[in-house]
Amino acid sequence: MKKLILFSVLSVILFTGCKSLNNTQKGTGIGVAAGGAAGAIIGGGGKSSVIGALIGAAVGGGAGYLIGNHMDKQAKEIKQAVPDAQVERVGEGINMTFNSGLLFKISSADLSDSAKYNLEKIAVVFNKYPETIILVEGHTDNTGTDAYNMDLSKKRAYSVSDYLIAQGVAKERFEIKWYGENQPKYPNDTDANRKLNRRVEVAVIANNDLKKEAEQGKIPN
Repeated sequence: MKKLILFSVLSVILFTGCKSLNNTQKGTGIGVAAGGAAGAIIGGGGKSSVIGALIGAAVGGGAGYLIGNHMDKQAKEIKQAVPDAQVERVGEGINMTFNSGLLFKISSADLSDSAKYNLEKIAVVFNKYPETIILVEGHTDNTGTDAYNMDLSKKRAYSVSDYLIAQGVAKERFEIKWYGENQPKYPNDTDANRKLNRRVEVAVIANNDLKKEAEQGKIPN
């Protein structure tokens, strides 16, 4: 019953409220209590740890509004820098999803030249907004063994984070996680869906310093 209530509340915010709220307001309105429900909404039937982390990190209130506005600007700059990136504002943070086919060759964790070029552009934006935590997660489809997929998802997540670090993004800002085939966004029933499940996701979350500044109304422009 508790899960049903949380899901219902979140549904009202995400779907009924979308017509009248901008990104910043939506970020303010979604509270920490809804994090578990938001994290559970994923096409393959699993739980999205990235979405759960973004919603769970929300502080809400006036501070949340300021953080959301700050993230709106950053998300816009990321999208302008890399138009092909999937960039979404979630809660008071940012979710970026990269299809592994755009980053790596099949069964490889080596970044393509185009991936390096795009990550260099993203790093410029990350360095402009230093008061954030950057969560990088690796995911695969269900092709291959569990052990192989887990190792590949780890290597790919580190390939992305290591390259961003090489571009000057502070190492201590990163949290690296990997899940193999355990968090599909779509059912692994077609080649098209499996391709979408082979991905690296990035979440940008306000760190404690940014939250404190927002609570004091001193958030940077």
